[in-house]
Amino acid sequence: MIWMKGKEKIRIWAAVFWLCVWQAGSMALGQKILLVSPVLAVRRLLELAITAPFWQSVGFSLLRVAAGFLAAAILGVLLAALAVRFIRVEELLSPLMLAIKTTPVASFIILLLIWISSRNLSVYISFLMVLPVIYTNVRDGIRATDQKLLEMARVFRVPAGRAARYIYLSQALPYFRAACSVALGLCWKAGVAAEVIGIPQGSIGEMLYNAKIYLNTPDLFAWTLTIILLSLAFERLVLAGLDWGAKRLERM
Repeated sequence: MIWMKGKEKIRIWAAVFWLCVWQAGSMALGQKILLVSPVLAVRRLLELAITAPFWQSVGFSLLRVAAGFLAAAILGVLLAALAVRFIRVEELLSPLMLAIKTTPVASFIILLLIWISSRNLSVYISFLMVLPVIYTNVRDGIRATDQKLLEMARVFRVPAGRAARYIYLSQALPYFRAACSVALGLCWKAGVAAEVIGIPQGSIGEMLYNAKIYLNTPDLFAWTLTIILLSLAFERLVLAGLDWGAKRLERM
């Protein structure tokens, strides 16, 4: 089975270069209200990290973004399988997926705020951002299955369940992994944006909004760094789990 690993790596020298640019920009402006230094941002993050409200906000947002991603991943895979099996299902879903992909996130956020509580808004927004990505990639992955393998399975009368497990699953997994890599960043961006607009109490979005209202730039940068770190950690965890599952599949 071909399993695509992420090839994009961040070099230390490149990260140091941009941190130096950030530091130079902060020193040139000389106004913390406009641009704080990376040292001050990290220091503020460490100060926040030892407080209970910080971890409560992290848990609030993480739980909802993860729930939205998981629901979209499961439904996206199921819909992709149905779309490949039944052409009418694909025709029915095409306008919906196109509408979700092209509609601005802000429009969804405002519309959903009319219908649901702001506390769970990030769940639905994360779900909507992830669903078309997973659906499209998995559908294309299933369709890209090697026809020679399918023909061989038919000749040797391989049971449908085993064929799905060892042929379709192994062929579609790289596409699913690539989709997850893209969708994980999107769901965090969209989920936090929804919280900033909906301002649910105890969320990261609320903390960002308050930092903006009170012109608390160190807090703004500290919470932004928190979101980046959470997004990276969540992505690494999910992709590591997929890699582990793929290796188990290869050995079975």
